[in-house]
Amino acid sequence: MATCVRTALKALAACQMQLLSVGGPKPARVSEIVPRNLPVRTFAAVRPWKKAAKEEVKEVKRERKVVDDTGRHKPYGKTAWAPVDDVYLWKFYPRPVHGAAQAVELLKGFQTLDLTPHNQAVYVDLKLNMKLEKKKKVDPFVGTVQLPHPFRTELNKVLVFTENPDQARVAQENGAAFVGGAELIERILEDKVRADFYVTVPEMLQKIVPLKNKLRKKFPKSKRGSVGINIAQMLQMFKTGHEYLVENDCYIRTQFATLDMLKDHILENLRTMLEDVCSHREASPGHFIERAIISSQTSEALWFESRDLLPEPAEGK
Repeated sequence: MATCVRTALKALAACQMQLLSVGGPKPARVSEIVPRNLPVRTFAAVRPWKKAAKEEVKEVKRERKVVDDTGRHKPYGKTAWAPVDDVYLWKFYPRPVHGAAQAVELLKGFQTLDLTPHNQAVYVDLKLNMKLEKKKKVDPFVGTVQLPHPFRTELNKVLVFTENPDQARVAQENGAAFVGGAELIERILEDKVRADFYVTVPEMLQKIVPLKNKLRKKFPKSKRGSVGINIAQMLQMFKTGHEYLVENDCYIRTQFATLDMLKDHILENLRTMLEDVCSHREASPGHFIERAIISSQTSEALWFESRDLLPEPAEGK
């Protein structure tokens, strides 16, 4: 009985769907051949959105405030200004800066206590302020200084480039190690001739250009005083001169004395070295030497105040 009822309901539903499909409106079929005239609608261009012009903000460099810890109970980041005894960790206290004379006395005292060689070398390590005004910098340079108390016994070998017989004779009389013209170029390139310094007369400067890559910083330059007509004066300067150079853009490390020299002689050599280094900087306010360290071959490094040996810099206009 239930089966018959379900069958009748299905038949009735099918008839109802048939009636609705027959009686309903039929959609008209549009021919694909007939062109369609659709209305064309024009859209206005999108107006670009502009950001509001921001006011130009001028960068104001903030001056770094220097905090004076003199009156405080301890320096910033440290335990105290000075240790109370001789046994301490140096990282907890500010590094002491000695006077130049006191630093030399300490080096001599270290040598006596440590029983190290008394004639060991004494070095100076400088950090330079190479900045100038208007974002300019001092170019790394090579200098030659005449120390008032030389610490070397042997003289430097100096080679003189000249093709003038009279100039060659003067060079030999004043102690030149090698004298010659263009014939020395090939021997220098083959490492058959080596010298500590190379000087030349102006007429030979263009002829020795092939040696520029070989000699590099030792190539004669008028700025260093190795190009000129006064051969005797150049030989006198370079035979006993001490050469130093700027490394890694702003550092100078060179020997200037031996520890067995008198204290006053060591200080005079140090003063002459510092004055010659400062002469390579143009007139500019401020100190050229930012940090100065003195040490011997076996001792610890001692920070010292370089301003004690130098005149006060002139104030920039």
